[in-house]
Order: sequence, then structure tokens, then C-alpha cells
Amino acid sequence: MKILFHALLLACIVSQSLIAAEKSIIRLGVLPFGTVNWELTVLTKLELIETDEYRIEIQAVANPQAGKISLLANSVDMIVSDWIWVSRQRTAGFNLTFYPYSNTAGALVVNKQSNITSLPDLKGKRIGIAGGELDKNWLLLQALAKKQTIDLNQANKKVFAAPPLLNQELSQGRLDAIITYWHYAARLEAQGFHQIIDGKNIIKDLGIPVSVPLLGYVFKQSWADQHQNAIKRFFRATQVAKDSICNSDSTWQHIIPLTKTSSTTTQQLLRKRYCDGRINQWGKQQQDAAQQIYLLLKKLSKNKLTGKSEILQPGTFWFPN
Repeated sequence: MKILFHALLLACIVSQSLIAAEKSIIRLGVLPFGTVNWELTVLTKLELIETDEYRIEIQAVANPQAGKISLLANSVDMIVSDWIWVSRQRTAGFNLTFYPYSNTAGALVVNKQSNITSLPDLKGKRIGIAGGELDKNWLLLQALAKKQTIDLNQANKKVFAAPPLLNQELSQGRLDAIITYWHYAARLEAQGFHQIIDGKNIIKDLGIPVSVPLLGYVFKQSWADQHQNAIKRFFRATQVAKDSICNSDSTWQHIIPLTKTSSTTTQQLLRKRYCDGRINQWGKQQQDAAQQIYLLLKKLSKNKLTGKSEILQPGTFWFPN
């Protein structure tokens, strides 16, 4: 009987050890460019790419749409995307959820010698738009302009193109202004181009005083329920990586090659804009503000961006226990 007891006790200890040794695999779908790679580089340097609770497996995705398809098809566990898409997918029956990644937004930029200093000056000008007619920055800029009785969609010549091409067209004077992603805007600013307004201030001037990050980690709620501790540990590690990039010059040296520029001015501005996007608050106020932004985007896009749902879907934002 005593032998049986010890055998059972040993089996229990071995079983618990095996469970403790198991770790969650997080298959992270990542674009070959962008600041997620900055953080993964730092996590690797800090030996936080794998811990006793998780292991990150990096899977390259060709473009944002490919990442979304991979997530829905269970080829990856997590991507970076926006909560508007998450809410729309929840309406369609996919139990996706969102955790904030960055509060850095796009910006409206004009040429060095431009006489454009405010939105009314844009009337009749040639505007380049990154991301297409449903780009969130473009839609929100239209909403702000309408508050000043300007219909940018009707009163301007619009050019939709990829950000690198828009930067080139603005540099050569074939466009008067562009609304583009933050890192492309930062590269122009470093060359002396002028930022008129950024995405955060567009939202503020629309009467929404709370800053709401549009980009975040997106994953399935059912998967998160099974790996909650590992996911929380990973998110804490990414915050460590962010802080290290922003506070440690030695860490920044590892990121400089990823910026793909030899200009110190550009490197410094990219770092500043990235660090300005760190999330300081995330709670009910931000959720309420997100609902306001959702309704604006729904109206402006005539449901094309958001779908027909009248509200931001419950469960869109992930708050772990």
C-alpha cells in the first residue's frame, strides 16, 4: 500500500512538472517592415522572445490583408490590425478581440514652401491619400473639414497611392498635400516638410478629448481564454521592449539598421514619433471614445468600412482577468 502511495505521489509530481514545462506557442504574423520588428529585435536581445510561459514563432505575412486571412484561417495566432476590422468580424461571427499596440497615427503633410497652414487652405488642392478611400485618417480628416464647411471629397483632386509614391509626388510638387502613415510623414518632416495636423489631433478637434489607439494586437477570444497568462506575460515583455527602445541609447543602436535610413535626423524623428505612441491609459474612457469614432467612421464611409452594425461590438476589446 505504501509502495502504491509513493508511486501515485511520484506520478503526480511528474505530471505537474510536465504541465509546468509546457509553454504557449504564439504564432505572430508580422509584416517584413514596421515597428513590430523593432520590438521583436529587442525581445530577442533581452531573451524575452521565449520564456518559461511562451515562445514566439514569427511568421512573415506579405501585406495586411494576408495577415488577416492567416488569422481567420488559424495559420497564425496573432497579428497587428485595427479594432474597426475586429468589430466588423465579430458581427460576421468571428470571435476576434483587440489589445492596444500603438497610439501613433497618420498625419497631413505639405511641401516646404507651401502656403497651406490650415484645413481651409486645402480647398481646391491636390491631395494624396494613403490607404484608399476608406482610410481612417482620410475619413476623419473629412469629418473635421466638414466642421469648417469644407467638403474635401468634392472640392479637391484626390490621388490614392502607396505611401512611398505619395512621398515622391509631394517632393516633386505634383501634390499639394498628403495624408499618410506616421512613419512616412516623419521621413518627410525630417527633410523639412511641414505637418499640418496628425491623427490624434484630428480626433481631439472633432470633440473627442480621449486618445484612442487604432492599432493593436488582434487574436481569437477562444484562443486567448486558453493562453491568458502567456499572452499577458508577452504583452508585459513588449512594454519592456518599448521602454528600452525609448529610454536606452544602446538599445536604439540595434534598431537603427531597421529604420532603413542613414539620416540621423530621420532616425531621431522616427524614434520620437514611435515613443509618442506608447499607451499610457486603456480603459472605459478609451472604449467610450472608440464608440464615438466608430459612429463617425460608419457615417462617413456609409457602412463600407464598419459594416451595418449600429454599435461597436461587445468584446471587441480584450481585458484579461
